[in-house]
Amino acid sequence: MTREEIVLAHTEAHADAILALDETWRDHDEDTHSGPGTREATLRAAGAAALLGRSLVEGDMRGFALVRPPGHHAESMRAMGFCLLNNAAIAARSAQKAGARRVAIVDWDVHHGNGTQEIFERDPDVLFISLHQWPLYPGTGAPGEVGLGAGAGRTVNVAMPPGAQPGSYVSAFNTLILPILEAHQPDAILVSAGFDAHREDPLGEINLDEHAYAWMSHELHALATRLGVPLGFLLEGGYNLDALRRSVRATVEGLSEAPLSLVSSCSPEALKRINQTRDALAPYWELAAR
Repeated sequence: MTREEIVLAHTEAHADAILALDETWRDHDEDTHSGPGTREATLRAAGAAALLGRSLVEGDMRGFALVRPPGHHAESMRAMGFCLLNNAAIAARSAQKAGARRVAIVDWDVHHGNGTQEIFERDPDVLFISLHQWPLYPGTGAPGEVGLGAGAGRTVNVAMPPGAQPGSYVSAFNTLILPILEAHQPDAILVSAGFDAHREDPLGEINLDEHAYAWMSHELHALATRLGVPLGFLLEGGYNLDALRRSVRATVEGLSEAPLSLVSSCSPEALKRINQTRDALAPYWELAAR
């Protein structure tokens, strides 16, 4: 991982701070720490993300970077939320440097990808879509957050209520996520694949299971195939190791096997949240009637 690759997504000051890490224990925020081995692990993870971004553009149509530490909370100039470098942002910028003009990032971690949003919120060529529990750490990701300036409309926040079931995710995919992804016409699609929205995970209150992840993976694979573009995944959160193992496997299997169908039943509160996102995006996208 080179400094040049880090500054594709981060400030020079933040790159220097990460490269200067040593074996000393340091607190970056109340839950983000570094110590022996952190620098190497962080640079290896971000380096794998950069390689994924390049390889997708250079001919690998599918890929999965199984990396830790995660990245989607790291903003351009600071570490936070267990994240020191933003792996998804580095992958996206590396894909652009390799020749992709437009990139889309889908973040299905239970927590909002505030860092990825901050890095790209003014960029019209990078579409960022986040499905997350709200309210929840880090407190961002409300439906009205749609991007700024030239990037207005290219940030999509689907703020799911606690207790949301797989059917609510199906509704969000079918009515918002997949249509907006297709309209963006990306040259590459990346997924910030956190698995802490699994019903067995201790950090969230969303009720997905591994079949839901297989379904989402399969739907994104089908869209990428139809568009003729590559699709890459980067590991984010997931803190029940058995649920994480099953979910990662299901996600990979969803790329080649049709998963169990999911009922698109949506709770009234989840439907309200989806419609709030739809209303916020109405000035920027042509979406089907409710």
